[in-house]
Amino acid sequence: MRVVVIANGSMDEQPIYHDVVREADLIICADGGANMAMSHGWHPDVLVGDMDSVAPNILAELESSGCAVMRHSPRKDVTDLELALTEAVERGATEMVVLGATGGRVDHTIANVMLLSMPVLVGRRVMILDGDTEIALIRDVGRVRGCPGDTVSLIPICGDARGVTTEGLEWQLSEGTLAFGYARGVSNVLTAPMASISVRDGLLLVTHAPVRYPWAPEKTA
Repeated sequence: MRVVVIANGSMDEQPIYHDVVREADLIICADGGANMAMSHGWHPDVLVGDMDSVAPNILAELESSGCAVMRHSPRKDVTDLELALTEAVERGATEMVVLGATGGRVDHTIANVMLLSMPVLVGRRVMILDGDTEIALIRDVGRVRGCPGDTVSLIPICGDARGVTTEGLEWQLSEGTLAFGYARGVSNVLTAPMASISVRDGLLLVTHAPVRYPWAPEKTA
């Protein structure tokens, strides 16, 4: 099931966002993300959070129109986006695109990106979409599809990424190590319509710009 999760960050007008929402089976908003959704004409199916950021008139409209409102105490140990991602998993999400996860407060942006490493997301395709940039996490094997010349960055998180092997990138690695805290993997370049990336040990954050349509069918050889 394809789920769009909308957080309460910044989100400029982008045609790709409308395409993604149109193809979603379910829209889940994290608290104030409902303000963003409604301003774009998107009606969420589920609203999750402590309701401290959603506008009162938006909340009332959603409650009266059948949106499932999942209220949580403001004295909680998790963020609203974390709650929304967990809710998506519990509702059967296999693919998730997260909008509005970046911009605004830098601490929120960093924390939102790090949520890609949540154990509950293992085995699911999850992507943060920020304008023309895709952000995803590789735990073992992943692919990046785009056009030659696209920028691809590989950033280790939670420690070193060891046994990194790439194909289809200008600067290739074969069982290499990308050390945590260093920028060696930033600003690589696609040399083919698809790059493959594998990591034997560790977590590898991958960014890709410009964006491609995230739910396009995979091409077979």
